[in-house]
Amino acid sequence: MSLLGTTSGTIRVMIVDDSALIRAAFAKLVQEDPGLSLFAVASDPFDAVGKMASVMPDVLLLDLELPRMDGLTFLRKIMAQSPLPVVVCSSHSKKGSDVMLRALELGAAEVLAKPDLSSPEAWADAAMKIGHALRAAVQSGRGGRRRREGGFRVFDRPDTADATPRKPQVHVASAIHSAPGEKFTADVVMAHQPPRPAPRSDPLVAIGASTGGTEALREVIGALPHNAPAILVVQHMPREFTAAFANRLDSLSQMTVLEATDGHALRRGEVLIAPGNYHMLLQRSGQGYRVEVMQGPYVSRHRPSVDVLFRSTAQAAAQNALGILLTGMGDDGATGLGEMRAAGARTLAQDEETSIVFGMPREAMRRGAAMAALPLDAMVGEIMAWDVRAGARL
Repeated sequence: MSLLGTTSGTIRVMIVDDSALIRAAFAKLVQEDPGLSLFAVASDPFDAVGKMASVMPDVLLLDLELPRMDGLTFLRKIMAQSPLPVVVCSSHSKKGSDVMLRALELGAAEVLAKPDLSSPEAWADAAMKIGHALRAAVQSGRGGRRRREGGFRVFDRPDTADATPRKPQVHVASAIHSAPGEKFTADVVMAHQPPRPAPRSDPLVAIGASTGGTEALREVIGALPHNAPAILVVQHMPREFTAAFANRLDSLSQMTVLEATDGHALRRGEVLIAPGNYHMLLQRSGQGYRVEVMQGPYVSRHRPSVDVLFRSTAQAAAQNALGILLTGMGDDGATGLGEMRAAGARTLAQDEETSIVFGMPREAMRRGAAMAALPLDAMVGEIMAWDVRAGARL
């Protein structure tokens, strides 16, 4: 196939997937997005290498289950030889969840579940998520920040030991549709309320993150002591992967890290991760708190949405909460963080230098929602110092 990514000012996307149906569907999705252009499609890593011999795309949309060389091995070779932004599409299996975490560790900017494309609504959802992920990957600069004109060197031979069996093909509907839909605010999930203080309670922390957030959260949560205040986390991540992510963080942390379930009561020393495809809200429960896990419309084109968590935290906890907005593309969380600040909470954003993507923190700073922008390695000290100050007020 010829190199098709020639439209000026668009992001050149290369698709690597062993399914002809998926290649065709993803190619159509890319071609229908005015901000993207199709660089090439490839059925396996060796096919991809041949098409990157003289010039590189801006971003790879990479399957993990590939013939002749598995996707993780290919990703590792890319990052070692000629790194570039990569968005991974993984299967919906438990194995896929573990592989997803490994892909992020190897340098993938984003990981998505292989989407359902069997209806116009599903197509619109996939178009929104994939388009956002590809843009976020390029904006992140993971794998290098400039367009590469040099090619990728050819592998000597297939790594047969890493080969994985071919997966079942995914059904793609003949009628497809690409409208991303309206961008809703948190009003569609819960009504806005004027800021007011809440009764004093044990302090808690609400954190939001997107692109680059898995590594940022690992650094922060992994360094907190076992008796740190309860933490609620919204990390933009597919439903299939949040439990594995929580388990990985739990293994690296002195705190107990869990995927949130509806009605779970907050406890000091616990971290609750919002399950993918569900909003997580904080609710007052007597002298303490519990979480509500629910579906509902996308907010800021995300579910879970940071704005939903932050709005609910502003209303339920007010001055008893600390809000932190970490790395990520877009503006999810900026409005909610502002509501937390107006209600008396302390609010922070990750600074530009340590953010993989400064979009969400930048928007929070621009709106005056964050009191300060701090480097990632300062967040643990800020959390514990704030916990001491908040506890002294009880």
